[in-house]
Amino acid sequence: MRAKTADRASLLLPLLTAVLAWAAWLGWDGQKDIAPDGTESGPYEVWQVLGLVVTVGAAVCWSAYRGRPRAAVAGSTAGLAGAAWADWSREGDGLFVVGVALIVLGTLAVSALLAAATTALARRP
Repeated sequence: MRAKTADRASLLLPLLTAVLAWAAWLGWDGQKDIAPDGTESGPYEVWQVLGLVVTVGAAVCWSAYRGRPRAAVAGSTAGLAGAAWADWSREGDGLFVVGVALIVLGTLAVSALLAAATTALARRP
């Protein structure tokens, strides 16, 4: 019973952290920035994305350190994909699906590397 609870926590913590971190770091900023020359950027600033990455990365490391790297990768990927889908799907065009797919691929790659590195460091004597 205790192992199942640990498995759930190792999956749910990165998932919930990803959703809440998206809301905290990115969810409130939906306006594009227009420069004086007319070019558009945004809506997110670099510091917002870095904050999201560090926050979710900490949850991935926690789960991987507890011996559940697959749960860490799955939880963080599902959480960010779900948050991105919920946030971007309101825009009306179908291009948000491409963005969500890129979020999934990027999160899978980075969280897998981070989980593997954390697991390797945790096993060192």
